[in-house]
Amino acid sequence: MRRRPAWLWAAAIFAYAFLYVPLLIVVVYSFNDSRLNAEWVGFTFDWYRTLASDDQMLKAAGNSLMIGIVVSFVSTVLGTMAGLAMHRYRLRLLPILIVAPIAIPEILMGVSLLIFFVLLNFTLGLVSVALAHIAFCIGFVAIVVRARLAGMDETLTEAARDCGATPASAFRYVTLPLIMPGVIAGALMAFTLSIDDFVITFFTAGAGTITLPLQIYSMIKISVTPEVNAVSTLLMLLTLLLIVVAAKLSPTLLPSERETTP
Repeated sequence: MRRRPAWLWAAAIFAYAFLYVPLLIVVVYSFNDSRLNAEWVGFTFDWYRTLASDDQMLKAAGNSLMIGIVVSFVSTVLGTMAGLAMHRYRLRLLPILIVAPIAIPEILMGVSLLIFFVLLNFTLGLVSVALAHIAFCIGFVAIVVRARLAGMDETLTEAARDCGATPASAFRYVTLPLIMPGVIAGALMAFTLSIDDFVITFFTAGAGTITLPLQIYSMIKISVTPEVNAVSTLLMLLTLLLIVVAAKLSPTLLPSERETTP
């Protein structure tokens, strides 16, 4: 195998350091025994204890978890149906309609959803946030499911139909078990996107509705205390855990070098 040049390694190290060193600093300073992040004073778990007794933060985290669970369930069902439709029916307009919410800027989608809810005279709150998250998570689930369907052997479904299975039975007992890793990966991705989202939530939450990203934003407007670092660390760990689980359940989404080398 041809050895990669040194400058390529240096560029890669610089790029990864630029991406992950700020995250590492957030994690380290969540254990800082000082209200200021200007310098390191000492090691402590006090900020995690403060976080555990913060009722406002716990309420925001509960709202985000509830929205994330609802969004992951609904968007997984609808996204799986959309992925099946894209795989089986070669309609040019269908992929555009499904992928469009992913491609357009989040701020544009947030404003458009806000105007849509106002025109419907729909009260902004947790329900409007959940509906907005479902709207842009469906496309992500559909893409994951479609990628899983692309690697599936269609002759298995045809064999089930030849044996007398109805379309519903063939999907339930043959297609669904084969694409289940992709479905679960899409659900985890939808949950991660929902619990992390700020821009769309900011436009569709309404007054008095608080989620974890909105609560963090309201806290950093005053000062970045180690409590913000603590909740950011926990959110980061949850997100990374879900990404790892999604990658393990659907390995075709993150192919290794051995799989991509001819």
